[in-house]
Amino acid sequence: MTDPATSVDIDADLIRRDLAQLVSYPSVGGSESEASVQRWCAATLQGLGLDVDLWQLDLEELRADPDYPGEEVEREEAWGCVGTGGGPGTPRLVLNGHVDVVPPGDAAWWTAHDPWFLHEADGRWYGRGTCDMKGGVVAILAAVRAVGDRLTRPFAVHLVVGEEDGGLGTFATLRRGHTGRACLIAEPTAGTVVSANAGSLTFRLEVRGKATHGSRAGHGVSAVELFEQVHAALRRLDAERNVDPPAPFTDRPWPLSVGVVQAGDWASTVPDLLVAEGRFGVRPGESFADATAVFEAAVAAVDHPWLREHPPVVTWPGGRFAAGALPDGHPFGASVRDAVVAGGGDEPPFVGAPYGSDLRQYAAAGIPTVQYGPGNIEDAHAVDESVPIDEVVLSARAYAHLLLRHCG
Repeated sequence: MTDPATSVDIDADLIRRDLAQLVSYPSVGGSESEASVQRWCAATLQGLGLDVDLWQLDLEELRADPDYPGEEVEREEAWGCVGTGGGPGTPRLVLNGHVDVVPPGDAAWWTAHDPWFLHEADGRWYGRGTCDMKGGVVAILAAVRAVGDRLTRPFAVHLVVGEEDGGLGTFATLRRGHTGRACLIAEPTAGTVVSANAGSLTFRLEVRGKATHGSRAGHGVSAVELFEQVHAALRRLDAERNVDPPAPFTDRPWPLSVGVVQAGDWASTVPDLLVAEGRFGVRPGESFADATAVFEAAVAAVDHPWLREHPPVVTWPGGRFAAGALPDGHPFGASVRDAVVAGGGDEPPFVGAPYGSDLRQYAAAGIPTVQYGPGNIEDAHAVDESVPIDEVVLSARAYAHLLLRHCG
C-alpha cells in the first residue's frame, strides 16, 4: 500500500503548459525578456501559494562588489525572484533554476519549428532553453505543485537570471539574504548527480603582426601564422593540465578551448591583428590569479623573434566561474540520490562536471549543493535543443520526494 504522506502525483500536462509558456519568452541574457520572464516566474510561484520576493537588482551596487562574478552581455535591467513556503525560518531546502538562455543562432537551422515555440516529437520537448534549463525549472514548479501543501518546514525556490554569463542572478539572490541549509540546482545532468564543478574564465588574446600587400607576404608578419604557434602552446597546456584528474572528475574536466577567432580586414592584405576569445578551465582549489598566471606564462613562453618584441596581449573579460564542490561525505548527496530512487529512477552516480555553474556560489556561501536535472549538457546551447519528457517528469518526482524528506 502506498503511504499517502510520501505519494507524489506529477501532472505532465501542467508541466507542458508551463514549459510552453517559459520557452515563448526569448530570455537571452541582457534582453528585455530576461527581465519580463521573471514576472511570469513570480506570478507562477504566487499561484502555487508561495510568498514571493520580486525585486529589481541594483546593478551598479552589485558591479562594485569585490566578489562580483562578471557579465558578458550588456544589461540595463535585471530582476530577482524567490518564492518561500512551508513555514518561517531558514529554508531547509533551496531549489534553484535559471531562466536566461543563450541565443538560438540561425533560426533557419532549427528543424521545422521556431526555437521560441515548444515542439513535441519522439518523446522529447524541443525549443531554446528546454534543456538548459527551463525543463529543470518546470520540474521544480511541478514538484512544489505536487507536495507544497504538505510541507511544514521552510523551503525556497530561487529563480535567477544571468547564469549563462557569470551568475549575476544567484550572486544578487545570496547578497539579498536568501539562503538555505542545502541546495539542489536543476541543471541537466543526464541521470547523474553533479557534486563538483570545475571553474572557467573567459580569455581574450590579441596577436599583432605586420601588414603588407598579399603579393609580398614574405615581407610582412601574419598574425594568423603567429597565432598558429600560440594556439599550439595552448593545446599543450590543455593536455598537461588535464592529466590524471582527481575523483569525481573524468575525461578532460577543465578544458581550454578557443571559441572565436577574428583576423584581417582585406583578402589581399597580410593580417596585422588577430583576436581570439575562449574559455580556460579552472581547477578545484586554484585561484583565479594562479589560473591566469599559468595561462599568461604559456603564451609568453612561445619562442618567436617577432613575439619577443611584440608579445600577445591577454585580457580576461566576462564571467568568472570558480570551481565548487559538495564537501566529501556530506549526507545531502545521499539524500538526493535516495530521492531519485524514490521517484522511480536508477541510483545515480556522483560525477564532476567540466563547466562552471551557480553551484560554486552556494558552496562558497557554506550551503551544501549538488546538481540533478533533466537533459544532457551536450544538448544545451545546441540547434534543436531538446529534453526527454520522461526525464523532466522523473526529476519533478525526485524533487518532490526531496522536499518531503527535508521539509515534510
